[in-house]
Amino acid sequence: MNERADDVSAIPAAIGIGLRSPHLQHIIDTRPAIGWLEVHAENYFGSGPAARRLDAVRRDYPLSLHGVGLSLGTAEGLDREHLRELKALVARTEPFLVSEHLSWSITGGTYLNDLLPLPYTEESLNIVARNLAVAQEALGRSILVENPSSYLRYRHSTIAEPDFLAELVRRTGCGLLCDVNNIFVTSSNLGLDAEAYLDALPPAAIGEIHLAGHSRVSRNGHALLIDDHAARVVPPVWALYRRAIAGIGLVPSLVEWDKELPALDVLLGEAGAAADAAEAALDADARAA
Repeated sequence: MNERADDVSAIPAAIGIGLRSPHLQHIIDTRPAIGWLEVHAENYFGSGPAARRLDAVRRDYPLSLHGVGLSLGTAEGLDREHLRELKALVARTEPFLVSEHLSWSITGGTYLNDLLPLPYTEESLNIVARNLAVAQEALGRSILVENPSSYLRYRHSTIAEPDFLAELVRRTGCGLLCDVNNIFVTSSNLGLDAEAYLDALPPAAIGEIHLAGHSRVSRNGHALLIDDHAARVVPPVWALYRRAIAGIGLVPSLVEWDKELPALDVLLGEAGAAADAAEAALDADARAA
């Protein structure tokens, strides 16, 4: 078994859920048995009522901050005011993890309401690495970078996505947030091998895993998977998760559900399924050792 799986005491908790506002008060009132919570950082900038309610949750649960607006791929550099707000939130909540997406969403000072894809070239690698270095220096800590879900491939990309991520790790010392649903979605949409993609990521850099559901639509007679976080995790994604845990050991793992939000008990049930899947993977790894 990977040594990382044995050092459970160094990990705040194994399985968490994404905290969304409709569930927030219920969690404050009932304090369900869940290992940790992750929030979208930008929802809690400032010191208003939402931030104060998050402070109440933080007293009972370890917290992870997942950014959606830092725009690591922006060629113009990071928005310093956004980075200042993120730094203040990190200082106030003391999260055990901070993560962001491999994407861009700002141009000419305008925020676009999406996580847009990057071409995987040496030029974009330099841009993301530079922005990551600035962010990590400002926060005084490593950031985990999440692999995206993809629906197109730039013709002039010269670097495979997992190799791009691995090189970011090498250049900046960042970690990786491995979203196994995104790997499955990207691989299905672009005709890649999901297991080979997962195996190509540097295992020691993976500090968190995301699990989520997706939907299937038809475009011009071809199936397209949409990473909408609006359903239960499907069996092939559970299989990828077990493969990841067997390969890297136990790391904090999160169930995301953002649209068509179910009752909290449903989300907690998915977290329980994740715990069972992780345990089964580690047991199988131990028997094989």
